[in-house]
Amino acid sequence: MRGERAAHTVGAAIALLIAAFLFLACVSFAQREIHSLPDAPSEHSESVKSQLWLLGIGGFVSGTAIRIAEPMLPKLAEEFAVTGAGAASVITAFALSYGLFQLVHGPIGDRFGKLRTIAIALCLAGFATIACATATSLESLAFYRFLAGMTAGAVIPLSFAFIGDNIPFESRQAVLGQFISGILIGGVLGPLLGGVFSDLLGWRYTFWLPGIAFIFIGALLGYKARHERVAKDSERAGVLAVYATLLRMRSVRTICMFVAIESFLFQGGFAYLGVFMRETYAFSFTVIGLCIAGMGLGGLGYSSSVKWLMNRLGQARMVLIGGVILALMYACIAAGPLGVLMAPLIIVGGYAFNMLHNTLQTFATEMAPGSRGAAVALFAFALFFGQALGVSGAGVTIETFGYAPTFIFAGVGLAILGWRFSAWITRSQVRAG
Repeated sequence: MRGERAAHTVGAAIALLIAAFLFLACVSFAQREIHSLPDAPSEHSESVKSQLWLLGIGGFVSGTAIRIAEPMLPKLAEEFAVTGAGAASVITAFALSYGLFQLVHGPIGDRFGKLRTIAIALCLAGFATIACATATSLESLAFYRFLAGMTAGAVIPLSFAFIGDNIPFESRQAVLGQFISGILIGGVLGPLLGGVFSDLLGWRYTFWLPGIAFIFIGALLGYKARHERVAKDSERAGVLAVYATLLRMRSVRTICMFVAIESFLFQGGFAYLGVFMRETYAFSFTVIGLCIAGMGLGGLGYSSSVKWLMNRLGQARMVLIGGVILALMYACIAAGPLGVLMAPLIIVGGYAFNMLHNTLQTFATEMAPGSRGAAVALFAFALFFGQALGVSGAGVTIETFGYAPTFIFAGVGLAILGWRFSAWITRSQVRAG
């Protein structure tokens, strides 16, 4: 018993050192990449770059919060005496509110300033995340996660819209690919913290670190945003009118449909990998967290190679290949590989997912340049609405049919999605000229 406890302590210490290294890497990488961005079409380009640096750190914290609950699902299921599907309500609640309130954040960002909206949302997300540590029941934890998702949901989509406002389309996918490095490192750190803290200290302590970070970054960004331009009354349109206009645009409907299906299929299956590894291989929560963190590592690999991929493959072939690789990943997991292969499979899946998803993000920033905040918010709503449905649906199919059919369905669906999206890109490029 003493030897096992010592092993857990050593493992946790190593994992925390990795977490600290990843955070410092995020800061260093953000500084280097933001200063290498193409000049913004504005006389305030240096100010824009410093704002992008802060947004990158905010995206890092938000990325941490998004994935932090996944490795703790087995722990929550044990503590609150529910099934894995029941414990997944904390993921569903976060994803549902994260997506639903995009429809509010987008127009607010367009009207009152994207940076100002993000700063306020970061601070509120911090308080809601800290409140998660005080939850006394699964229901109260899900409620606080709902509040955290409601506020944190403004950060990443409005950051993308801000990039769309300041970076030309021909450079945008590479810039977005670099920008999401902070989000992806957060995606690595989130499961790592969730797994290590659940093993060593208890799941409640997991929420304190991102909560405090949210508030700190929000305060800094709020200071930067104090001179942000606000839309004039004559430039403001009603929220319903904005979304009615967007939904009449075929390109908006198509991109939002693609991302909803992508999220339904991929996130639905991915949310249960932690429970799957616990039940199949009896992994510790720390090991589960390390494996799930491979998703972010794969994304970082994509972020560092996105320019090369764009030059060698182009967008159409890139999303097609990404969909096929995701199908192979889920097929291998469904076949029941050795436990040691789980981390490599997830890393490869993280790379492939970003080949598909980052291309969707790039097209989303150009769907409606005149209402970019609302357009990207609608895209994010579709993404997280698809995730919420996917997690709930996958829970039902896993309890009814098991893991293998659920994973195979997700993989086949993603391959078909990559094929259809690739064909749509090709047609769009032909029409453009």
